[in-house]
Amino acid sequence: MGYLGKFMVKASLSLGHPTYAYVRPIKPSNDSSRLELLKEFEAMGLTIFQGELDEHEKLVAALKQVDVVISTLPIPQLLEQFKIINAIKDVGNIKRFIPSEFGNDPARESTLAPFEAIHEDRRTIRRATEAAEIPHTYVCGNTFGSYFVSYLLNPHEERDEVVVYGTGEAKVVMNYEQDIATYTIKAATDPRAANNTITCRPKETLYLTLPHADNVRASIAHDIFVVGQVYEFTENNLEASKLYPEYKYTSIDSFLDICLVDPPKPKLAAL
Repeated sequence: MGYLGKFMVKASLSLGHPTYAYVRPIKPSNDSSRLELLKEFEAMGLTIFQGELDEHEKLVAALKQVDVVISTLPIPQLLEQFKIINAIKDVGNIKRFIPSEFGNDPARESTLAPFEAIHEDRRTIRRATEAAEIPHTYVCGNTFGSYFVSYLLNPHEERDEVVVYGTGEAKVVMNYEQDIATYTIKAATDPRAANNTITCRPKETLYLTLPHADNVRASIAHDIFVVGQVYEFTENNLEASKLYPEYKYTSIDSFLDICLVDPPKPKLAAL
């Protein structure tokens, strides 16, 4: 189970949904922390299916148990979602598919080639989903708050100063990963979100910049912190905090307060 997947499972279980996870086969050599996490989720009510995406019959059997499919595949595996789409077409009972996005809106072009390539993969999956006439919701979570606070501020380390990249004037939207997951689960069964795009853009913002670079991680940071791309809001998108005003999300100020008491360990996502 990957970085964002555990937040999705936790959100789904906490909202009372019967929850299933299709995960890579569990082996004795697997990381012990992953095994412990899966056992913890099983105790909370998660049903686990083990298999590879290449195992079409196993995937189809798993999808027959559900009516909503949420993919949290990492960036290197985005195009593997064609296998999920093919399985969804075969089962015929899926009421909503949420492909793996959860970051910047791929409807916008990136300013740097490495990130634009990621956007194009996501657009490819969108086109395939729509061509197959699969009911869907796209979730644009903008910037992972915990991940980028760790990346930029290293709150787990004691420091007397921090580095401010560039001018510090780019406007950025940061969302706590658990909030993105909760909004996703809420949207998954919401008729208003069907065949729509949900954007997580709460009022609280953080102002940061990073210099130009040409690798994937830095090019993502460039679009976020230099260009300020995630701050701009597409009018046709539904905004999550307005759609679900009853949900109390974690502002970046609140998250920074958490960092003062219990600094998170550095996050690692597959880029």
